Amino acid sequence: MNPRKLGIGAVTVAVFAAGLWSGIGSAGWLTADAQEAAVGLTATLGAAKEIPKPNGVKANAGGSFAAGLTRQGTRGTLSWRLTFRGLTGKAAAAHIHLARPGKAGPVAVPLCGPCRSGARGTAKVNARTVAALLGGGAYVNVHTAKNLAGEIRGQIQRGGTAPPPPTTTTPTTPQPPPPPPPTYTYP
Repeated sequence: MNPRKLGIGAVTVAVFAAGLWSGIGSAGWLTADAQEAAVGLTATLGAAKEIPKPNGVKANAGGSFAAGLTRQGTRGTLSWRLTFRGLTGKAAAAHIHLARPGKAGPVAVPLCGPCRSGARGTAKVNARTVAALLGGGAYVNVHTAKNLAGEIRGQIQRGGTAPPPPTTTTPTTPQPPPPPPPTYTYP
């Protein structure tokens, strides 16, 4: 066998393999971020868990929160779904707060406001929020006009199935109302 042909063949194979490897890597197939699946997070909401204790809450007030956290380095993207029932009035807002059970904490992620049961959305989260979500140091609560500090609450924990990302997202900041429909005057 000709050593020159063998050398050219080996170089060709090496260049092809390097190009293929580079293409796969740049497509994100081999990165840890792309390989990591969403971590499932859940919370069961109830009035007894809220701090401070809410006023006039119905016995059947409650809800559930399910989310999937997809990490990108120390940060992440949260795809979530929130359901609730039996509140004293309309849900004015819902948030993720940073605090351990039995403590009130600052808002980390605004979810919706005003809210309807079944709301879903996505939010970018920073490293501190990712650590709290994965370590049991975050809770979700729903606020009403009667209970501005929160009416139902649930501590977020790992587990469950991550909901699929929504096809449309719920804005994390209040949006202005849509303009009124045009009026027509007929002659």
